[in-house]
Formats: sequence, C-alpha cells, structure tokens
Amino acid sequence: CDRQDGNTEKCLTTIKTCNYEQDRCLSTIRWSTTPYWTQGAEKQYYVSKRCSTQDECSRIIKETMTLCHYIWYEDWKCAECCQGDRCNYYVTLGSSSVKSNLVTVAISMVLCSLRSYF
Repeated sequence: CDRQDGNTEKCLTTIKTCNYEQDRCLSTIRWSTTPYWTQGAEKQYYVSKRCSTQDECSRIIKETMTLCHYIWYEDWKCAECCQGDRCNYYVTLGSSSVKSNLVTVAISMVLCSLRSYF
C-alpha cells in the first residue's frame, strides 16, 4: 500500500508478512494535492503502509514531526508505528491521545459548570 488515496481498498485488503527483523508496521499519511498539477486541485489523504524496524520507525517519526500539524490548508505528513498482526488496519495517528484530550475537555466543562453553581 503506497500513496493510496485513502485507507481503503488496497490498503485494507493487502496483507504482507514482514521479515523477522521488521517487528513494526509503519503507516504514513500525507495531506496534499495530486502529484500532478491541476487547476483548483483539492487536497486529499495519501496513505502508505509497510513493514519496518524500531530504529526506522523512530527515525521517520522524528523526521515527520515538524510536518505533522493537521492544518487543512497546508500540506502535512504524519507517521506512526505499531506492533501486532494487522495493527495498522485502521490508521489512527494517535487516536488514543485524542480520546484522552476529549475526556480532559469534558471534565473541565463539568467542573466549570459546577463552579458556577457554588
């Protein structure tokens, strides 16, 4: 699965057995326009998945850190790694941290509401 336009079809149906030393699955998501120029081209996701090692994962995540900002009108690129069979079936890019942030916001809202009653 290399530079597919979304986490569908080929990215979901292709299964690759990794080499023994490749103990991680590396997923990258790029948000940009089409690779060829077209007037008024809209941005879209490009997903890549492959086998990797811990060292390569750390290096690529570090390299993309400055590009991983999710600003919709700019091009960006993020990477994540996971371990386990089909662990990258869904490309989440840290959804667990988003979940914990939502919990923090919800608790803060409740506390602010309670504060107004007292």
